[in-house]
Amino acid sequence: MPSPAKRTARPLAARPLGLALAAAGLAAVCLGAGWWLGQRQLAGAAGGAVPALENQASDLRRRLEDGEASAEEQQRLLELLVALNRQAEATALLERLADQDPQRWSLRLLLAELRRDQDDPAGAERELRQLLSQRPDQVEALQLMALLQLESGRGAEARSQLEAALQRAIAPELRPEALPIGLLLANVLEQMGQSGPAEAQLIRLTTIFPADSRPLLARALLQHSQGKRTAAQETLAEARSRQSDPRQQEQLDRLAAAWGLEALREPESAKNPASPAGEPHQNP
Repeated sequence: MPSPAKRTARPLAARPLGLALAAAGLAAVCLGAGWWLGQRQLAGAAGGAVPALENQASDLRRRLEDGEASAEEQQRLLELLVALNRQAEATALLERLADQDPQRWSLRLLLAELRRDQDDPAGAERELRQLLSQRPDQVEALQLMALLQLESGRGAEARSQLEAALQRAIAPELRPEALPIGLLLANVLEQMGQSGPAEAQLIRLTTIFPADSRPLLARALLQHSQGKRTAAQETLAEARSRQSDPRQQEQLDRLAAAWGLEALREPESAKNPASPAGEPHQNP
């Protein structure tokens, strides 16, 4: 039976700063995050095609046992087993693939996620610790580990682990993974009810990455979740000003509209200052 924490805990991506992570590009961070859940929907969507999927899985299983299955066929078999809710077989196959190719860290991550989905958090952590022992700053693994720690009431442990990872990513040389790790740390702090430290962390990231709009977007989302509409609008406008991509600017405009905020574009009055009072423009 799942623990109460497992039943009630919301995934990182469902929290206010989880939205910030998604908006900041961290939705794509977890190559396998929730992957098998999506594959599981294959069976329902296929409807009457389930027997055909079963037959395909059986054929691929035979090829695997005969040592003839290619890497692509093994991947397909894994997808089918998950879609057909044959979790035990999927787990066994993932264990085999991960042991055969330890350099493919994403397999170990998927295995950890599958164990968590089977209400085996201890097994999931075991897989993640093995992965993190080889790649201590792998953002995807840190994210899932933090989720497991939060679900089991070990927020302080999650915070400590992420703070150490962030420090390694900042010094002695700044590395790109410092930003997603820092955003994840802010997320964890917010979920622990520490909104002040979470915002301070985002301000710090804005200083470290002055040309990147993502920490500002995360901060705006946090402020909005706290009901600070004016502050959220100002921060969102600053995030927009750091975006050179018109499509990204348009997305921020839509977000502001969804929040019921005023347009983020610079007002015309700021672009073309009015003449001083009492001195109207004269036509040439």
